[in-house]
Amino acid sequence: MKKTKIALAITAAVMVSQPVLATNGDHLIGLGAQARALGGTGAAAFFGSENALTNPALIGKMQGTEFAIGGTLFKPDVTAETNVASAPGTTAKQTSDADTNIIPEVSMATRINENLVFGLGIYGSAGMGVDYRDNGGAPDGGGLFNGYSNLQIMKFAPTLAYNTEQYGIGFAPVIQYGSLDLNYNYGGTNVGNGMSTDLGYGFNLGGYFDVTPELTLGLAYQSAINMKYKDQVSRAADGFNLPAFGVNFGDELEQPAELKIGAAYTMGNMMYTADFKQISWGQAKGYKDFNWEDQNVFALGAKYSGNGYWAGVGINHAEDPIKKVDDGTYAGQATDLFNNHFFPGIVETHFTFGGGYELTNRMTLEGAIVYAPEVSKTIKTGHVSAASALGAGYDGTQDYGTEHEVKHSQIGYTVSLRMNF
Repeated sequence: MKKTKIALAITAAVMVSQPVLATNGDHLIGLGAQARALGGTGAAAFFGSENALTNPALIGKMQGTEFAIGGTLFKPDVTAETNVASAPGTTAKQTSDADTNIIPEVSMATRINENLVFGLGIYGSAGMGVDYRDNGGAPDGGGLFNGYSNLQIMKFAPTLAYNTEQYGIGFAPVIQYGSLDLNYNYGGTNVGNGMSTDLGYGFNLGGYFDVTPELTLGLAYQSAINMKYKDQVSRAADGFNLPAFGVNFGDELEQPAELKIGAAYTMGNMMYTADFKQISWGQAKGYKDFNWEDQNVFALGAKYSGNGYWAGVGINHAEDPIKKVDDGTYAGQATDLFNNHFFPGIVETHFTFGGGYELTNRMTLEGAIVYAPEVSKTIKTGHVSAASALGAGYDGTQDYGTEHEVKHSQIGYTVSLRMNF
């Protein structure tokens, strides 16, 4: 069976595949144990030095000096099943082997004077992809093409915040380091170019206002950061020297801009938080070409603080930002195949809880668990299969009725040690 057309589809898919590390698209729903325990909120709630990358103004509420170090053990469960490239009546199925990831988190903040606080946040915001290299041992991966992708992103954000008794503003220039490795195997030939890295630059800007001593409103903006991974996307695109796919691909992948609005209300021992966030996938280079749309994220959290401990719960919801093209054409179905197979960022609802305990009067151990129940998504691939089988005889109308289904669930465990001086 001739597989020229499907090879091109998989080429397009692998070359821009991103990890499903984060739960809103490819973003973690929160940074730090407290934010993740409370549904990913943090635009208005003061969580200490970990606010540096969420809303830099809030570190202006810091007293003294704080240092926090920790990390997240992230475990996605992704399974793909398809008959798009298999013999009639058979399917290829595998659970991705990229199922365990460690994401580091470090933050600090110290008060300079009555009105100024300096902070620093260093966070891993991406760190996995998909791995279908062990599917059946066949040269083409048994229909899954032995596809492998790995994107790693680290953000470094020195922060300066100015505050008064009632309001504060903050600014953080962001340095982003990224590495990308894309490869797959087709017909016994490996297509890939090793790993490429890049530095990108952006900024975070935020403010807060204490309406009353109990109620805080917050607003923050995170700029888009463009990245270019040399010879990754473009090399995968012409891996077979077959330009008939009809799309020109570059090496740029842009982390999208975010706008965040939040509120935090304290009543006795309880704090209630609510955030709205818009992630501009539809404007980001790379994502917009594959039919991603802007994503609205809604998050709620509640936290109880006792004598030397705290406990919190939350929920985070955002609709799948990856919209089906589903236009009955080869190109449209190939785009859907890319998204569903290599970047199934389709989870929508996340349930969170966590807590902290003071080991000493200067040291607190904190933890959080984030769980996203399984969702599934099926896309049509009949035109892709027909083009693969018929080659030059494919006239754009034949549909072989094949499909591709992906299932995805997630769980993440965060641990942090917070020290105050």
